[in-house]
Amino acid sequence: MTATDKIITQTKKWITEVVIGCNFCPFAAKEIKKQTVHYQVENSTDKAACLQAFLHECTRLNEDAAIVTTLLIFPDGFKQFDDFLDLLAHAEDLLIENDYEGLYQVASFHPQYIFGGSPVNDAANYTNRSVYPMLHLLREAQMDERLERYPNPENIPDNNINFAREKGVEYMKLLREACL
Repeated sequence: MTATDKIITQTKKWITEVVIGCNFCPFAAKEIKKQTVHYQVENSTDKAACLQAFLHECTRLNEDAAIVTTLLIFPDGFKQFDDFLDLLAHAEDLLIENDYEGLYQVASFHPQYIFGGSPVNDAANYTNRSVYPMLHLLREAQMDERLERYPNPENIPDNNINFAREKGVEYMKLLREACL
């Protein structure tokens, strides 16, 4: 198994065990089952190269309608959460600058994820704490369609927070670490 294969395998396990297993995203299981998720590992630690990789994934989505969502994984870069937030802000700017706003949206996951205003040790942070820093590109139209059919989608974040807090930090941490 190559290093890239290992990273993708660990990411898939995190999605299965944490994202789907905890029902943090009620739409993920269907896409995993249909194999419409593309995993791209970017080994560069250079922000410009990583942003270029992000744009490449937007192009990939443009060219391949069979891909519903892409996870761009940065196993070596952006270890500090603040550096990752800077990358995320630039990626969001690139969506606007390249006329992808309204077509794609980006979600973010990071091993040190902290929601604004939350304490570091809040179990709720584990709803977005992944095994590696990653940007998640989603097709906005498909997401809107799914949200329209899902009862009370506005409750998803609160449900996730409540679940994580009920399980506690240690449980959530062990669950994520078991994916590595």
